[in-house]
Amino acid sequence: MLLHEDIQAGIGIAAMLNRANYLALVGGGRSPKFPQNKVIIWDDIKQKAVITLEFRSEVHAVRLSRTRIVVVLLGSVHIYAFSSPPQRQHVFETHDNPLGLVALSSKTLVFPGRTPGHVQMFDLDSGNVSIIPAHATPLAAVTISPQGNLLATASETGTLIRVYSTATSRLITELRRGIDKATIFSLAISPASCRLAVTSDKATLHVFELPPLSSVSQPPPRPSSSLSSHSATGIPSGDNRRWSLLGKLPLLPKYFSSEWSAAQAKFEGGGRGDLGWVSEDSLVAVGTGGRAGEARWEKFVVIEGEGGVGIECIREGWRRYLDND
Repeated sequence: MLLHEDIQAGIGIAAMLNRANYLALVGGGRSPKFPQNKVIIWDDIKQKAVITLEFRSEVHAVRLSRTRIVVVLLGSVHIYAFSSPPQRQHVFETHDNPLGLVALSSKTLVFPGRTPGHVQMFDLDSGNVSIIPAHATPLAAVTISPQGNLLATASETGTLIRVYSTATSRLITELRRGIDKATIFSLAISPASCRLAVTSDKATLHVFELPPLSSVSQPPPRPSSSLSSHSATGIPSGDNRRWSLLGKLPLLPKYFSSEWSAAQAKFEGGGRGDLGWVSEDSLVAVGTGGRAGEARWEKFVVIEGEGGVGIECIREGWRRYLDND
């Protein structure tokens, strides 16, 4: 393998172009292979670097498509044409983004706005930019569905996940991970945009069911006069929501009526739990091990509950991939 046999040094970021032969590499660790302010586009067939991009500060994330290279710095996002030499097309300022939050689909690029908790959504075809005031606190995670039709966001508070239509910027649904604060590690939307999975430092994998895609293109519901100011932004109520038990109690505010997860499972990989859907009914969570425990990946399957009611999330298998010493 390239990273094992040839590089033999620290790599902080590695991003692959689908299943093509191009990788974006940024140095990292105690002995970086490359400077941390450079992006190296490596051609694995030619076994050499074919593009080098240099910046004045550390690179926090890179995303590749067949036509573009997206580089995330602490306070800006740079978009280049994937060409030799690469041509810079756009630069956007952002709020401080140490996590390197960015999501890229074939038509849409998403990254933090200039205001904490806001999201900038850039249409790669038209060049239009939409600003979504998603949260009141800084963002902790963003993702776009494989079909490019849905955007999911979470803030550093970690209690709520909000899902938007990328076509209209409209809020589709609000999902509740829990009541207590948590650090969201990863969000992932299933291939058919039917489910969303979440991992956090609570070592729990949550799986939510999303509204039917037909509802995404429908006009937003008329807000009820009883909605609180926090939720009077078009959050669906009724048909597309599985109301929580707390939301049905008359003395509690509507804040507690966000949809709760349809299924949960303990995630034992430790550290960060990064997610990826294998199919509509199975997903993999990759853990870094953290301070204790072993780094490993775990596969989960989503099945129907007893009597065909609801769903369950069951761990199907796991494998250790790193030693702790």
